Amino acid sequence: MGAFVTEVPIRWSDMDAFGHVNHARTVTLLEEARAGLLFTEAERRGNGGMADGMVVARLTVDYRSPVDYRMGHVQVRMSVRELRWASFVVDYAVAAEGTDSVATAETLMVPYDLRAGRPRRLTSGEFSFLEEWVLDPVAADEERRIA
Repeated sequence: MGAFVTEVPIRWSDMDAFGHVNHARTVTLLEEARAGLLFTEAERRGNGGMADGMVVARLTVDYRSPVDYRMGHVQVRMSVRELRWASFVVDYAVAAEGTDSVATAETLMVPYDLRAGRPRRLTSGEFSFLEEWVLDPVAADEERRIA
């Protein structure tokens, strides 16, 4: 299918003393975008179990330019790579009005059994859902060039 694209509003409370979105709040914007894919879109397609337990095992963010509150929102493009039964990587390209890219990021995601308190494997439905967001090699190269 390709990249999942969503817009996330910038809130006044995201600003820091320097007049731009704080780095920790940028991570929150990524989290909201990821919830749109892994929880809202997954549930809409019959895979609501991801909301029962999914944790971030690693987060990397590369900032390219500041985000100002006046930009109103950021557009986040997400795709999946390194899809395995016990983990997967979500890639992010974040853009704001008037910019090509303000940040790129990746999260290593691990399905998690909250009751047992340990990692679990993806269900076949979850795996199939995530496969839809894996970019083919040509599209992946294009995504990296845009970011």
